[in-house]
Amino acid sequence: MARIFLTFDDGPDPRWTPRVLDLLAAHDVHASFFVIGCVAEQHPALLRRVAAAGHAIGNHTWSHRHPWTLTRARAIDEVLHGAAAIAGITGRAPALFRPPHGRVRRCMVDAARNAGQDMLLWTRSAVDWGPFATRAAIARRLARVGDADVVLMHDCARSINRPDRLLEVLPGFLGNFRRHGWQSALP
Repeated sequence: MARIFLTFDDGPDPRWTPRVLDLLAAHDVHASFFVIGCVAEQHPALLRRVAAAGHAIGNHTWSHRHPWTLTRARAIDEVLHGAAAIAGITGRAPALFRPPHGRVRRCMVDAARNAGQDMLLWTRSAVDWGPFATRAAIARRLARVGDADVVLMHDCARSINRPDRLLEVLPGFLGNFRRHGWQSALP
C-alpha cells in the first residue's frame, strides 16, 4: 500500500483552511499543516480545529521571512518564536519544522532540532502558486504522486499562493486515495 504524506503550508487561513479540512475529512485523509506562528496567533480556534481533526502541526517559523535575509540571531528567534506560538495555542510543541521557501539554513535546522523538531521538506510540489498554478498543471503534478512522496501544497492565499485553484483539483486527487489504495501518512 502506497503511503502519501500531504502537507499544507502558510496557514491557518480562515477562508481556505476550513475548506481543506472539510475535504480531508470527507475523504478520511490526514495531513501535516506547517503554520506561521504570527498567523496562528490571529486564528487560534482554527489551529485548534486542525489539531482536533488529528492532523500534524509543524512549525513554519514566526513570520515566514526568507531565511537567507535574516541575521543568525533573528533566524533562530523565528524558529523558537514560531514553535512557542504553536505550543501556546495547541498545548503541544510541534515535532516538525519546515523552513520558509524550503531554504535550509543550518542555524535554523539546529535550533529546530534542539527544540525537538525534525525538518521535513518535500519530494513533490503541486506548484499551487504563481503563474504555473493553473488547474490543469496542478492536476498533472498531483497525478504524478507516488509511494512515500511528501506533497507540498498551500492552504493560504498569502503572497502568490493559489489555494482557490488547488481546491478545484483537490477533491479528485483525494478521491484517488481510495481508488488506488493509498494511505495518508503523518511523519
